[in-house]
Amino acid sequence: MSQNTSPSTFEPLPDAPAMAPNQVVPLLIGATVGEIERELVLQTLARCDGNRTRAARVLGVSVRTLRNKIRQYSAQGVEVPAHH
Repeated sequence: MSQNTSPSTFEPLPDAPAMAPNQVVPLLIGATVGEIERELVLQTLARCDGNRTRAARVLGVSVRTLRNKIRQYSAQGVEVPAHH
């Protein structure tokens, strides 16, 4: 995913728990970048109630990029949060 998010456009998720680095890093060790990206995309979609436009904005990617990732994950048999 590209880093298109600037401080002025960053949209934090509501109720996102703040985790200290020593809590986050152990969750990441041993996972591939692709696995981490997929989990971030899926959790962001879930937090945005399946709203693709909002999730794309939060992630700093285009809606088209997000749709392509969702299509890829679905083809791999991954359950993707539905639109609400």
